[in-house]
Amino acid sequence: MDREELTLNKIAESQLTEADATVSYSDSDIIMIDNIRLLTEPSPNRLQMNMVVFCCKGKANVDIDGTHTELAENRLLVCPPNTSFTNFMLSPEFEFNAIFVTNRILQTFLREKMTIWTDMFYIQRIHVITIDEEDIALMNHFFNMLRIFIYSKKTYNFHNEVMQSFLSGAFLCLCGLVKGMQPADNNVDLRHSSSDELFQQFLELLGSLPVKHRPVEWYADELCVSPKYLTTVCKNKSGKTAIEWIREQVLEDIRYNLKQTDLSIKQICNKLGFPNPSFFGKYVKEHFGMPPAQLRYV
Repeated sequence: MDREELTLNKIAESQLTEADATVSYSDSDIIMIDNIRLLTEPSPNRLQMNMVVFCCKGKANVDIDGTHTELAENRLLVCPPNTSFTNFMLSPEFEFNAIFVTNRILQTFLREKMTIWTDMFYIQRIHVITIDEEDIALMNHFFNMLRIFIYSKKTYNFHNEVMQSFLSGAFLCLCGLVKGMQPADNNVDLRHSSSDELFQQFLELLGSLPVKHRPVEWYADELCVSPKYLTTVCKNKSGKTAIEWIREQVLEDIRYNLKQTDLSIKQICNKLGFPNPSFFGKYVKEHFGMPPAQLRYV
């Protein structure tokens, strides 16, 4: 179990089980909550998950990474991992729904569209999104549909997979919404620093490659920078080094191909650029704790 899963489980088992918290759903990658007071603790909080909050009623004021932010009714608050929250002030009638997801499952949801998420929420650091009446109605219907499914007395087969399908659609809609907020042309925003541009270029390059299992030096050469500088930029912009970004996407490609395709293990090994099935098997077992054949059916 990795650090992200440990953090998720810790929250699920402690803070989210307090009397003022309602956990609608939780697994190793997802938590859905209704009207909790998780982020109103007096001490600073730094979440290890991606967070989407829909404000149903009232408003909240909070400092996000040191910047004052107001969340009002019918607005979305979206934050990536390692975002810090301090100085909360909530109106008495404040109500909200929230979804927390790990990077691992988010990449499964978004795949190549992950770059939209990264650009908006890592680089541009947009946190609050105002949505129109049609999107508000869609958001309310979405949460109501999930509640009906979650609280149904009927036992459904493939429960987690169905939940993930619901959420995948929701996050794709959200990406489409924020994509529409971007300028129509593809010109580089001059407000971005060179390190912002490099980080985005790295993520776009990484996301576009069918074979991602390459050393940092390869990516640095493609981007005409030193490996040390690329690693520093990635760490500063996202809290993860270049090798961590590479490994995370390689692992998601492995998981996706094993679980979502009928390719043989040897074919997946070749497709993802591993030298031979033996090396591939050792790599999978090292990172997932089990061989590829077992991971495929877990």
